[in-house]
Amino acid sequence: MTDRRTHSRREQGSLTVALEQIDVAVGAVEGNRGTALNRARAAFTGGADLVVLPELAISGYVVDRDLAAEVAEPLDGPTAAQFIGLAGEFDGLVTYGFCERAGTELYNTVVVVDGSGPVLHYRKLHLFDREKDVYTPGDLGLPVADTAFGRIGVCICYDLRFVEVLRALSLRGADLVLAPAAWVGGFDRTVPVTGGTRHVDSVLAQANLDQVAVVAVSQVAGAARGGPATLGGSVACDAYGELLTGPLSRTAADSATAVIDIEAVRAARVRGERIRPRDDRRTDVYALNYGGDAW
Repeated sequence: MTDRRTHSRREQGSLTVALEQIDVAVGAVEGNRGTALNRARAAFTGGADLVVLPELAISGYVVDRDLAAEVAEPLDGPTAAQFIGLAGEFDGLVTYGFCERAGTELYNTVVVVDGSGPVLHYRKLHLFDREKDVYTPGDLGLPVADTAFGRIGVCICYDLRFVEVLRALSLRGADLVLAPAAWVGGFDRTVPVTGGTRHVDSVLAQANLDQVAVVAVSQVAGAARGGPATLGGSVACDAYGELLTGPLSRTAADSATAVIDIEAVRAARVRGERIRPRDDRRTDVYALNYGGDAW
C-alpha cells in the first residue's frame, strides 16, 4: 500500500511533507532519537512522503564543546542506520539534524536519507552566536539533489537570514528547500508572543522572490529541557510565499502536513507573459557566483 501511495504522488508531481516540530532535551541522544523515530513512523503511516525534523534534533541544541564531543556521531552512525531503515520501509525521505563528528571536527549537520542512504549531506554554513565556540563552519557548500519527488535543497536556521542562500539554491534548480531550525531570539528587535515570528516573515518573502517552496521546522520549548528558548512556529509555504501550513505551536511539540505541488512550484517561475523574474534578472549588471558558476 505504501508503494502505491508514493508512486501515485510521484506521478501527480506532488508530495506530502510532514513537519515534525519536536521538543528535544540537550544531550539526551537516546530519548531524542526515539522521539524522532516514533514521530517519523507515525507521519509515514499517516501518508507522508517526506518527514522533516528540526536542527540538532538528535543531540539537542548543544552549545557546550565538551558535551557536543560526547554526543556527536559520524555520518554513518546509529542514527543514520535507523532512519535509513525507516525511510526504506516506507519508500520515503527523512530529514534530521544532528551533531556530526568528522575526525576532530564537529559540525551542525542535516542529512536527508532514503532507504539506500544519504541523499543530501549538509553542514551549516552560518553559525549563530554560541555555535561558533563549538562547531566548525560548513565545508560542503549548498547541496541540491534530484529525488523521486523533485529537486531538493537544504539549509539550516540562521542560513535563512542570508539572502544568497535561498537565491543560490533556487537558481541551481531546487524546487523545494528544507530548513531544519532551532529558532531563537537575538536577531530581531522584538519577538511576537504568538503566531509567526520574523523568521517566518523572512521565509515567506524569500520563497516568493526566489520562486521556491520552503519547509522550515524548528525545535520548540527548549528552555525547559536544558537548551535555549526555542520558538517553534514551523511553517511550509509555496513558491508564491503563501502558507501551506503553520505557524505551528510556539510553546509545545506539534506536527502538520503540507502537500507541495512541484509542477506548480516550477510554473511559479513565470508570473505573466511579460513577468519572468529569472529571465528579468540583469546579469549584465550583477551576478551570483557559486562553485565556479554564475547566474
